[in-house]
This record gives sequence, C-alpha cells and structure tokens, in this order.
Amino acid sequence: MLGSYFGILVMFVCAGAVSVIFLLISELLGPKKPNAAKAMPYECGEKPFGSPSGRQMVKFYLAGMLFVLFDVEMIFFFPWAVVFRELGWGGLASMIFFLIFVGLGFIYAWRRGGLEWK
Repeated sequence: MLGSYFGILVMFVCAGAVSVIFLLISELLGPKKPNAAKAMPYECGEKPFGSPSGRQMVKFYLAGMLFVLFDVEMIFFFPWAVVFRELGWGGLASMIFFLIFVGLGFIYAWRRGGLEWK
C-alpha cells in the first residue's frame, strides 16, 4: 500500500531539492549592493506614511468579505460543472436554488452600498 505513494514522496523530495538549490544559487550569485532605498518597506511605489498599526476603513473589510463570499460561490461551480450530467434535474434545481440565494445576497449588498467606494 505504501508503495503507491512512493511517486508522491519522490515528487515532494525533488520539489524541495529544486527550491533549496534555487535559493542557494540566488544567494551565492546574486548582487549584494545594500542601500537605504532597498532597506525601506515598499508601499505601492510611494514612500510609506504613518504606522502600520493604523486603522483601516470598514469598507475595506466589507469589500474583503464580499470577495470571499463570491469567491466561495465560484468554488462551488467547478465540481457542479464536472458532474453536471450525473446529477440530472435535481442537481440543476439545487444549483438554481443556490444561485437565487447568492443573487439575493448580491442585490442586498448592492442596495446597501457595499459595492461603492467613496
């Protein structure tokens, strides 16, 4: 039984070895010219301002939660599409039911202004 997992073990060992080799090569052969600009934290091409412990707007978290919600919806679509023919009409009806609830959630977020960034 463990012999069937030998290929997976070899793949993990090879991937780890290649990763370590690439890290060592870049460390040994890469340029080493430290300066003040390279030591600064990077923030979208701008000089950083304020402390990183500052507060975020609530809209940021709302946009993140909406992204996760609709991303999870897409995760449900793939397995459903793979076994669509085997599920029959019951599978189609359950997906339509699911899409109605997701659509209602989208309309609710839209009406409440969750998709607007002011």
